Amino acid sequence: MNPKVDFYFNKAKKWQEELEQLRVIALDCGLEEELKWGCPCYTLEKNNIVLIHAFKEYCAFLFFKGALLNDSHGILIQQTENVQAARQVRFTNLREIVEMIPVLKSYIYEAIEVEKAGLKVELKKTTEFKMVDEFQYKLDKIPALKAAFEALTPGRQRGYLLYFSSAKQSKTREERVEKYIPKILDGRGLDD
Repeated sequence: MNPKVDFYFNKAKKWQEELEQLRVIALDCGLEEELKWGCPCYTLEKNNIVLIHAFKEYCAFLFFKGALLNDSHGILIQQTENVQAARQVRFTNLREIVEMIPVLKSYIYEAIEVEKAGLKVELKKTTEFKMVDEFQYKLDKIPALKAAFEALTPGRQRGYLLYFSSAKQSKTREERVEKYIPKILDGRGLDD
């Protein structure tokens, strides 16, 4: 157990017993415990394997390369359609976790083998994401914007494309594009 991670478990109100049990399971599999993104993260040679996190309605194990796991028990959940690699196993009570200990450990061991083998999730290319007309128009009219957008990392590009395309109305898409043009021109991502 890493003392730097203790605060996460100590501050938990709703899911304390469940989170502690998930911690024991991950540590029993021989993983290193670290604090990443404010959550307990379990790694193998500095490579992320599984993360513990809590939400209002459930707590979960998040497998970073869950899309590559066999999921013979059908328990892995893709959080949203835009999540490409990670998959969750969700819990709403301690009993569910305790009953699944052997299964959860087998998933962790499989995730370890995926990491050791160096397998990678085939991510969609940025060009495969929807480009809304409102943004394409600006890219066509402002060469500096197009150059700045193309200079962004693929992850930052995807962030903008997903955000712009999530608006249902054209007016909202236009407002979003206008608002973020300065950030794109500065070489920053959506949340930078």
